[in-house]
Amino acid sequence: MIIIPGRIRLANLPTRIEKLDRLSKELNGPAIYIKRDDQTGMEFSGNKVRKLEFTVKEAIDRGCNYLITCGGIQSNHCRATAAVATRLGMKSCLVLRGNSDSEPEGNLFLDKMLGAEIVFITAEQYSQQRNEIMNEIKLQKEKEGFRPYIIPEGASNGIGSFGYFIAMEEIITQEKESGINFDSVVIAVGSGGTYSGLLLAKKLLNHKADIVGINVGADKTYFESCIEAIFHESTTYLKKSMYLSKDEIKIIDGYVGRGYALSTPEELKFIIRLAQLEGIILDNVYTGKAMFGLVNEIKKGTFKDAKNILFIHTGGMFELFSQMRLFEF
Repeated sequence: MIIIPGRIRLANLPTRIEKLDRLSKELNGPAIYIKRDDQTGMEFSGNKVRKLEFTVKEAIDRGCNYLITCGGIQSNHCRATAAVATRLGMKSCLVLRGNSDSEPEGNLFLDKMLGAEIVFITAEQYSQQRNEIMNEIKLQKEKEGFRPYIIPEGASNGIGSFGYFIAMEEIITQEKESGINFDSVVIAVGSGGTYSGLLLAKKLLNHKADIVGINVGADKTYFESCIEAIFHESTTYLKKSMYLSKDEIKIIDGYVGRGYALSTPEELKFIIRLAQLEGIILDNVYTGKAMFGLVNEIKKGTFKDAKNILFIHTGGMFELFSQMRLFEF
């Protein structure tokens, strides 16, 4: 019996799985399904809340009442953390990569509405000093009488990744209920925690599907190292050692485009095309790039041996409202 860490129930789970009939027919390849993790909730929608169910439970168990985390100025994770903190009667501080004079739109608008304290830092500071800055905030909050808990970027650490262990359990149950078995489970990779959780569950639950990540920043080598580190950190919670070869980590590189959170005209046109084809709204940072990559890889024949592919929609709706000017109709 596998005993994983405890969690608090925040998300609307399980999320349903839908077939993308028209896209599947258009591509004339494997059947494409989508797991609607964009519908885990409203204020804390997306994949981040699954991870927060575990990280915040650990924070509460340690007697903490103040959450500190970091991300880009339109971070879904930061918005979800602010929402969860407020929902549970806690306080939060978000260390955001961006400018203090930025328009309060999209997730930033919601961060402020939810009452989060916001600390803006430069891209260079974020890259080199974000952990140091969060630790300094932690020390300051302790002096103010709070009991802070730091959540890393994307809640992508050993405890947070169990959110997607649970998601894989859901998928296995949904396969049994529907009679549909997935050959590949495809996700956007932005920090590695979602991928790591799915991979850990695949190995422990002996599932046959390939876990395929399409990176939306950095490169394949970077994420292989991130995922490997998170995977092994997760096993410490299980009090067992597990072997993981980097060959087991399947990342499809080549769809970062102009860079993290930067869009190409082709990506934006694809997001509009899918919305009008299937009524599914993707975001331009994560799911848009990843689905764009999946469709192109299907066309290339990468998934020629697959019968059924499951794409996990990890959310990002609110971020879109800060990017409306980029889209042309």
